[in-house]
Amino acid sequence: MRKAGSMACALLVAACGSAVPQADNVPVVANAPVGQADAASPEPARDEPASEAAAPAATRGNACRTQDGRAVAHKLKALGTEPFWAAEVDGRCVTYTTPEDQNGTRIWTKVSEKAGSAAWEGALRGKQFQLTIRPKADCSDGMSDKSYPMEAVLRVDGETRHGCAEQL
Repeated sequence: MRKAGSMACALLVAACGSAVPQADNVPVVANAPVGQADAASPEPARDEPASEAAAPAATRGNACRTQDGRAVAHKLKALGTEPFWAAEVDGRCVTYTTPEDQNGTRIWTKVSEKAGSAAWEGALRGKQFQLTIRPKADCSDGMSDKSYPMEAVLRVDGETRHGCAEQL
């Protein structure tokens, strides 16, 4: 009897572990206007699981890499100095870090591309967040000898910040 009970317990544990995968705690918002994806919650909910059941089948488990039913495959890192900041782009999700927020804050954005550049637009603490990246040979971060293939312009907290970017 004890063997049957432990086998039943193992089956229950296995069944619980086979749930639909979460989308890295990113809220799934279909066709939300730019900057409106987090309107209900000015701070992105990093600790709350995303509602996969409400997402279309094409976006389940991959919300950061799908926009309007199409794949978004960007993998970039942008950084700037004075003030120091960094942004890691994974599809349409941007994780923005500063010395004060070293863990980073994930921002749900709408990405647009035109004339060789790409822009990610969303909201951070209820204010505009826009990261634009375009090709620029030999972009310098001003702090190291490293040369980057792209430049980055970040509009956040009412400021415009400049930096460089590279693909991951």
